[in-house]
Amino acid sequence: QVQLVESGGGLVQAGGSLRLSCAASGRSFSSYAVGWFRQLPGKEREFVSSISRNAYRLYYTDSVKGRFTISRDNAKNTVYLQMNSLKPEDTAVYYCAGRETVSSGVYYTEMNNYRYWGPGTQVTVSS
Repeated sequence: QVQLVESGGGLVQAGGSLRLSCAASGRSFSSYAVGWFRQLPGKEREFVSSISRNAYRLYYTDSVKGRFTISRDNAKNTVYLQMNSLKPEDTAVYYCAGRETVSSGVYYTEMNNYRYWGPGTQVTVSS
């Protein structure tokens, strides 16, 4: 079993940047596909980005393409989400999620594909 903890959230002005981290403990993270999701106030949790265990396959929702970059450092058991050109509509609680996979090139975009979740980190973008 793996435990996930997000960090790096905070308050930033529109146009600014933040880097979120998802640190894993308990087991090696290198066999996990990882996704980032966010939940806006009063709305359902939505997919943001995902990365395969070998980092060869990356996927982004349309609203963050060109602004967000997902990456991972398996030696540090950490996945990152670099968020640039932030907009007020990016304000949400951001969650990372993981799922152990056999295939190194698989990634997932649906919440129910992931088994492990972190508690979330708040990102607030002011206008």
